[in-house]
Amino acid sequence: MTRSKTLDASAPATLYHDGECPLCQREVAWLARHPRRERIRLVDIRDERFDAAAAGASFDAMMGRLHVRDAQDRWYVGMDASRALYAVLGYRRLVWLSTLPGLAGLLDAGYRWFARRRVRLGRWLQRRQEKN
Repeated sequence: MTRSKTLDASAPATLYHDGECPLCQREVAWLARHPRRERIRLVDIRDERFDAAAAGASFDAMMGRLHVRDAQDRWYVGMDASRALYAVLGYRRLVWLSTLPGLAGLLDAGYRWFARRRVRLGRWLQRRQEKN
């Protein structure tokens, strides 16, 4: 995806998230309180009523990486989903910075590392907070 594509994401955008992931729950709670929350729609892919095929994706693919679909029916996946989401919320400068050569590759690699470990990291964080 080119640098400008994620900046072109249009509201309202739908964020498909894992409602059982502790870190995802934190992000979704923040998004639900966000001043521009009307620009996004939150869909829990773990909800029994959710049908991935009807959304045009597979459940396994959606569990593996973040998915966002914007108002123009364009899909953004992985780090590009985060970029599109933040562009829709108005953080366009931050998104633009995240697409700079060199930095974009590092962020994309960091996202892939995080996505594979997100549930484990979330559980670790929960245990740590319970101890305090």
